[in-house]
Amino acid sequence: MTYTYKTSGTCSTQIDLELEDGIIQAVAFTGGCNGNLKGICQLVRGQSAQEVIDKLEGTVCGNKATSCPDQLSKALRLALEESAK
Repeated sequence: MTYTYKTSGTCSTQIDLELEDGIIQAVAFTGGCNGNLKGICQLVRGQSAQEVIDKLEGTVCGNKATSCPDQLSKALRLALEESAK
């Protein structure tokens, strides 16, 4: 299933992701640090959404209270909740 998440507090503005049975099939960020985010997308593909949440949740960027990885964890959490309905 495909999900879209509007980010908050980061340079990226949106995360599009695809989950199948709790496994990340694809992730794409709109905006943000292009190379770093492409790398994150490659690293998380094929991984358990819950494991990625556990690793990335709470990550901050500079003096911000969040980061693109933290926003990805929030997007994944909402996607898992939605898929459980």
